[in-house]
This record gives sequence, C-alpha cells and structure tokens, in this order.
Amino acid sequence: ECWQYNFAPAVARLFYMRLRFAGVVPMYAWDTYIEGHGRMLGKILGLVTVANGQGDEFDIGELTTYVNDAVMLAPSLLLVPATTWSAGDDESFDIAFNDRGRTVRARVFIDPHGAPRDFSTEDRFAALSGDLRRTRWSTPVEGWRRANGRSRPTHGMAVWHLPDGPFPYIEGRFNDDSVAYNVTPGA
Repeated sequence: ECWQYNFAPAVARLFYMRLRFAGVVPMYAWDTYIEGHGRMLGKILGLVTVANGQGDEFDIGELTTYVNDAVMLAPSLLLVPATTWSAGDDESFDIAFNDRGRTVRARVFIDPHGAPRDFSTEDRFAALSGDLRRTRWSTPVEGWRRANGRSRPTHGMAVWHLPDGPFPYIEGRFNDDSVAYNVTPGA
C-alpha cells in the first residue's frame, strides 16, 4: 500500500509505502522532496533503518520523481514559470523543471492521442556497486482510461536501465477510488 501527496505552490512530494520485506516482515518507506531536499528512508518494523539516502543525488532524483508524477497524474502542477517545454519529434517532447537552483530534464513519449506513454530521464541515481551513479530511469505506462472524470494510467512501471539490462522494480495499477485531486494539506 502507498500514500502520496504532491504540492505545487511550494514544490513538495510526500510518498509513504507499507510493504512486506521478503514477503513477511513489515517494512515502511518514505520518499520525500521538501524545501529542495530529497530523502529516501526505509525501516523494517518501523524501527530498524535499512535505507537512508540524502544529499545532492537524492535532491535531484526526488525532484525528477516530482516532475514524473506531475506528467503522469497532475500536469497542471507544471503550468508554472519553472517549467520549460521543448519539441522532440512527432512522438515526444522534452521538459525541464527548476526548483531552488536545480534543473531536471526528461523526454516524454506520447501515444497517438497525445497521452504520455513513457517518461525517460538521466536525472536519477541508482545504487550500483555501492556507489550512486546517474542512470537512465523510465516509467512506461500501458495505456489510459477515464475514471471519476479524469484520465489516468491503467498500468505503470518504474525501470532502471542498467548496464546488464532493464530492471523493472515497481509495477502497479491504480485503484480508481484512491486518487484525489485538489486536496488541502492535512485533509
């Protein structure tokens, strides 16, 4: 299960996930971008820290994830002066987004109807051989449907494009009743 909140006036992303580590032990993960700082934190049983990443690489990566979420779920978050749009080809466009002196970039591939079908960037860092390395990251979606008056992806993935091949590490579908828009903080 996961819960996510994205906010535009002061760019912020809060993501919380509850899962079972090794299919058994409860693990909780927080993935945040607040006031220009990104952080990934994971705790088994909510007590034992198994991941705690922060610093420039996470600031850039979490800002990139904010832009990805906006492209796929709430494009109006990008209708601000901090966003630069550029033509790609007949099936793509480029986007750049600046927050607090950092600019992240991505290419968005679109389907024949103009809906995003993939988001690809080099502005995320994968943990490879103990080091954080800038690595291509993409979030392809299978298709789109209307739910509660809005379009949303039917099925999506998050994929690291590693030297030995693609590594899809997240796959999921949206529960139509679980997405809300224009929610005030604290609600």
